Amino acid sequence: MPRNQTVFVLVTSMFAAPAVAQSPASVLPNYSRTPAELSAAAPTGGPGGSGNAKVEVVTILGDPSKPGMYSQLLRVAPHARIAAHHHAGDRVGTVLQGTWIFGYGPSFTQEALRTLPVGSVYTEPSGAAHFAMTGDEAVTVLITGFGPTDTVYENPADDPAKKP
Repeated sequence: MPRNQTVFVLVTSMFAAPAVAQSPASVLPNYSRTPAELSAAAPTGGPGGSGNAKVEVVTILGDPSKPGMYSQLLRVAPHARIAAHHHAGDRVGTVLQGTWIFGYGPSFTQEALRTLPVGSVYTEPSGAAHFAMTGDEAVTVLITGFGPTDTVYENPADDPAKKP
């Protein structure tokens, strides 16, 4: 290895080692739940849901209103339609039950929808508009993200919280 590369590797290692040594300890609790236990969990509401009356939010880990990781179950009734909206903080969704019909964009369009069966994984990048719907069956989606989060509708008239 040439001398310049050796010096670069040594200097880089000197700066990287303290950063690794100072990484925070885990703040996750010991947590395990069976599908039956998760199904029985009561809705909690809170930030990160769509505000749609057909969507129950169950926060199972963390607090989406505060900085840090959180996980939520979204239980979505049949024939739900969720208008285009976005959230603060990156999120990852995993379809646990049913068929989730999901799309990206600033307005709900049939052409942008993608059918996501059980086991599918998708992302909700911070600030990226997305929308969803369900068919004839209920859907359960596990959302994991970094808070604090919120829900902002692309068209304020679509926000269920602002409707009479």
